[in-house]
Amino acid sequence: MAELAQPEQPVFLSTVPAGPRQRRMAYGVVILSVLIFMAAAPFAKVQLQRVWAFIPAYESALVICDLITASLLFGQFHSFQVRSLYVLACGYLFTALTACVHLLTFPGVFDAGGLLGAGPQTTAWLYMVWHGGFPLFVIAYALLRRSPVDDVLPIRRTSLMIVLGGLLVLAVVAAQTLLVTRFQAVLPSIMVADRYTPVMLTVVGTVWCLSLLALVAVWRCGVRSVLDLWLIVVMWVWVVDVALSAMLNGGRFDVGFYVGRLYGLLAASFVLMVLLAESGMMYSSLLDMMERLRRINLTDGLTGITNRRAFDAELQLEWRRALRGHAPLALLMIDVDYFKTYNDTHGHVAGDSCLRAVAQALAGASHRAGDMVARYGGEEFVALLPQTGLADAELIAQRMRLAVANLGIPHAGTAGWPQVTVSIGVVAASCRAADTESGQAGQLQPPATLLVEAADKALYVAKAAGRNRISANGLRVADTHAPHPA
Repeated sequence: MAELAQPEQPVFLSTVPAGPRQRRMAYGVVILSVLIFMAAAPFAKVQLQRVWAFIPAYESALVICDLITASLLFGQFHSFQVRSLYVLACGYLFTALTACVHLLTFPGVFDAGGLLGAGPQTTAWLYMVWHGGFPLFVIAYALLRRSPVDDVLPIRRTSLMIVLGGLLVLAVVAAQTLLVTRFQAVLPSIMVADRYTPVMLTVVGTVWCLSLLALVAVWRCGVRSVLDLWLIVVMWVWVVDVALSAMLNGGRFDVGFYVGRLYGLLAASFVLMVLLAESGMMYSSLLDMMERLRRINLTDGLTGITNRRAFDAELQLEWRRALRGHAPLALLMIDVDYFKTYNDTHGHVAGDSCLRAVAQALAGASHRAGDMVARYGGEEFVALLPQTGLADAELIAQRMRLAVANLGIPHAGTAGWPQVTVSIGVVAASCRAADTESGQAGQLQPPATLLVEAADKALYVAKAAGRNRISANGLRVADTHAPHPA
């Protein structure tokens, strides 16, 4: 039982090792992306029909995925104070907000020239800034992962940092939006109508190199976790996305344009899917931990059976149920005979072993699902027997007494007492609720301690009569004592 009480280490993506199954899945995605890239690359410049609904559908899904991913990463940063998670969360927030602006300014979607004062170069430059900015966040993540100060942030500052990070990313997106709309004239022309200009090759080449650099940075920091592994896959797909949709193709609405953007949506989904799967596993782990804590709270650490706290709660429940249903309820109070002399003679280690053996014998002698055997304190045990009359309770008590005697544990501490035995006080209450017509409904419900007191008296009679025996007593809870419980 002691080992159940040990606290478990927090489990989250940046510490969970990447296992063989995760690696196989990641390699499968990479191989699949390579095959699709090889199949689509020769046809990248083939012009296709303009599907205007594709832009809002693709970018809306992208924004939702990135916002959820950012929220989950910020949540893990708040819980575990890992700086690298904070930087990566800001990166996903940056992509989500930039994708929103890209959607609003895309010509022909909401307005012929695009909203927010967009011009012919706005969305092209936003795409470049967008796909060049996220790799910078990934590079910063990789550098922090290798840094010894990755997780030394005080918890009281995490909420403030999340707010400040969100505001800072919002300010950066607003500034770049202002640059590519109001001041687009100062930027080189990289788009004429729907086709790229020669300048685009230089710009997109820089962006592609940043993506490749981010891929190498995460790879070199070591695939130490699930997040590292799937971030490598994300950056690989990001490299393919830029290559198809801005390098090998000729402009908008060709094969490279459509396939590259689908790649980008796929990349946005990887970390999100892993985060969601991990959240489910964490929830399952939390439920398991709560169940362990519940068992620890209700189990006696020495004997492994129910403890006094659980017994008291169950007694109250069964007592109210017996009163409400006019049902019998039995209680056995059990004491190990001459246990003090046994403990003094054989030592505490042997005494503990004796109590464990007695507890298991008592629990094994009670076969019904509703019965409870608990350690009451010291060498005393109790058995709560719902729906049990006095005659049946005596039979169960006798079976328990014989089960302990059959253990054959030597008892050399008391003359004339060769082995460990138990004495049992048996009480069965015949419970009836108050008859409201008799005028007794206003009286208080009798306490469950009446049953304990009666069983304790019966136990005293059994010990006074010579021990290693049972003493039974019937207890009637009359109408005048028990109003119907609510």
